[in-house]
Amino acid sequence: MTDNDLASDKLSSVLSGVAGEYYVAAELTAKGYIASITLRNTRGVDILCSNSDATKSVAIQVKTNRRSAREWILNQKSENYFADNLFYVFVNLHEGVRSPEYFIVPSEIVARYAKETHEIWRTTPGRQGQAHNATTMRKFSDTEEKYLNKWDLLNL
Repeated sequence: MTDNDLASDKLSSVLSGVAGEYYVAAELTAKGYIASITLRNTRGVDILCSNSDATKSVAIQVKTNRRSAREWILNQKSENYFADNLFYVFVNLHEGVRSPEYFIVPSEIVARYAKETHEIWRTTPGRQGQAHNATTMRKFSDTEEKYLNKWDLLNL
């Protein structure tokens, strides 16, 4: 793999993340909400969203998967980053072959899931019985589609 290939993969990853944010903002707008994508230097919040009369609002963190897997990568900070008005919207782009899917999850649930599943992984021996190395990577998964299209959880 050449440096150009790596740069191309990185660009695709960045662009898929941006695409996920715009898809979520468009979906929210189509549902009658006011959705504003934040500047790139806004930590932990990708979209600010309110109801049409601006009496209720939520912050949204978007995580995008270019493929169809119902698993998204998080970092260690996600274990302690939650609030009543903070939500994650996990997006599957399906490599552009069909419409995106959206999984809307309260941040407290994401934090608990990330912490618990990481602890299980950390204490479970690897394939050859070895201990897992420390990592800041976490994951969220919804293979049962419990949060698929659960826009009502935003309570706007």
